[in-house]
Amino acid sequence: MPVRIVTDSAADLPPNDVEQLGVAVVPLSIRFGDKEYTDGVDLSVEEFYAKLASTDALPETSAPAPGAFDSAFRRQAEAGADAVVCINLSSGLSATIQAAQSAAAGLAGELDVRVVDSRSITSGLGTHVRLAAAAAGDGASADEVVALVENLVPRTHVFGALDTLENLKKGGRIGGARAMLGSLLSIKPLLDISSGEVEEAGKARTRRKALEWLRDRIFEQSDIEHLTIAHGLAPDLDAMLDLLAPRYSRDQISITTIGATIGTHGGPRVMGATWVDPA
Repeated sequence: MPVRIVTDSAADLPPNDVEQLGVAVVPLSIRFGDKEYTDGVDLSVEEFYAKLASTDALPETSAPAPGAFDSAFRRQAEAGADAVVCINLSSGLSATIQAAQSAAAGLAGELDVRVVDSRSITSGLGTHVRLAAAAAGDGASADEVVALVENLVPRTHVFGALDTLENLKKGGRIGGARAMLGSLLSIKPLLDISSGEVEEAGKARTRRKALEWLRDRIFEQSDIEHLTIAHGLAPDLDAMLDLLAPRYSRDQISITTIGATIGTHGGPRVMGATWVDPA
């Protein structure tokens, strides 16, 4: 392919899909105390959530160094790319895109690299990458791939339901008293990340109500595309799919697992829904 795609690990693309799409994924780093791991390389999703459950401290995420993007861009060129389009985690949530832009600038005159802000996370970002890779595979130019992604950005929606306030408490976002109150009332924070930044969209008193809230956001739309349910090893995934069944069969819904980059902040059992409005 003359145009190849690079992204980061916040896209939560399964390894098989990465290989099939021919994209390169630059991983973020996850630090538990003094131990640092590379997302998806030496820390699996299962290992991440196990560690998350066993520590009192919230892990920290850090953006890749520009050199990691430089290496990824060069590998794509070696694979035959005349141009590279790099689609990244929202600039409103991470400095990752700055590292990509720095690497792209360093290759100016040597390789055509375009860096695009997805303004999205997890399967929202993943959808952009999938569609961009498909277009590139069909022979789209770098300009056309960039235009495709930029058109997707305002049409992509990301909603999430957290199962616990514990990660927000660990991260210092709320005081202990409020966290205790939330635990007693089983409050489930509801989030809208469609703008590329985290916005509180409400609270549910129970997990069931939180899942129903996600369903209602989906059912409010008369028509959507690329519906995906993303989750942090949630044991009630089937319950979420059952709620959607009156309108969307399981073969109409993509399922993806939220990895360490986003799971650090969403916490265990986080459930999200992403989709794209029709053009």
